[in-house]
Amino acid sequence: MVSGLLAVGVTTSIFIILSAVLLVAEKYLADYGECVISINEGASVLEQKGGSSLLSALIDNRVFIPSACGGKGSCGFCKVEVQSGGGPVLPTETPFLTRKEIKLGVRLACQVKVKQNLKIAIPESLLSVKEYDAKVGFERYLTHDIKEVSFDLIEPSEIEQQPGQYIQIRAPGPDGSIFRAYSISSPSYEKNKVQLMVRLIPGGIASTYIHSLNTGDKVMFTGPYGEFMLSEEESTDIVCVGGGAGMAPISSIIHYIYSRWENRKCYLFFGCRTTKDVFYLEEFKKLKKSFPNLKIIYALSDPIEEGEKWDGETGFIHLSVDKHLESGKKCQAFLCGPPSMIEAVTDVLGEKGLKPEDIFYDKF
Repeated sequence: MVSGLLAVGVTTSIFIILSAVLLVAEKYLADYGECVISINEGASVLEQKGGSSLLSALIDNRVFIPSACGGKGSCGFCKVEVQSGGGPVLPTETPFLTRKEIKLGVRLACQVKVKQNLKIAIPESLLSVKEYDAKVGFERYLTHDIKEVSFDLIEPSEIEQQPGQYIQIRAPGPDGSIFRAYSISSPSYEKNKVQLMVRLIPGGIASTYIHSLNTGDKVMFTGPYGEFMLSEEESTDIVCVGGGAGMAPISSIIHYIYSRWENRKCYLFFGCRTTKDVFYLEEFKKLKKSFPNLKIIYALSDPIEEGEKWDGETGFIHLSVDKHLESGKKCQAFLCGPPSMIEAVTDVLGEKGLKPEDIFYDKF
């Protein structure tokens, strides 16, 4: 028995040593020379010394694509279409790719190694993503666990963003910097700042970092990301449904709408657990005085405590959507909140006649 265990231990040790030797050899001995990365049929052409990951090569050349895990292959965000030169799909990628994506050549950029010339395709909007240096200009708590933080831009000093887009903020982690995505809550016409609403997640590296920031602290982020899909037809009603920090993109969308169309109808459905979780209600009531077609419905899911004053709705927010939204109306819906809320609201909207392509959501 002892000799058998010893043999297994020796074999395992040899395997580990050989693996380490191969990794070191590849790092220091393999010379792939200069490689050319052609993006979107030559719209952008990069030259990069071979050996790094495609994700690192893109970042080195200031082409930023979504990546929350810092290139560790654990988030699945850094998807690009590799048209040639990427080699076979790796086992580390398959959990994040559908069969259709694999057939189309979609890969995780952090898992593709630059060993030869590459041709790739990425959404055109990503070519305009930038890296921003900023400082905290304002911060306050909206609830006990949701913090609103406004970043004043330093370099570049302006940002072009659309409601519903997001940034990736860099936060220090135990194994180096990480990036996490957060929706922009400030309206798009405010060019010199970016505002976020961040819920503190116990043990969350990025949310803990953001909640620790104070006025004047320096930060770095990349963005904006996400393709804007708000209908330009004023006759199309907008339905916004959210909860908690899901208010961020909703606030941006609503302020954008009423900077463009003063008579457009927009529904705001916002779910909270208790009165302590209610925020922005008074701000939206003031906005409604100027734009009466803004319909505001807040609902509390927990029972009202004795002595509390509440004249709004009660129950889960999807019940309020079912109660107040008319069937058969031409609508576009934007949902942001927990998966259970998204699923319940999506079912209600389907019963009201909305098609899947008219419903956009962000689960968190």
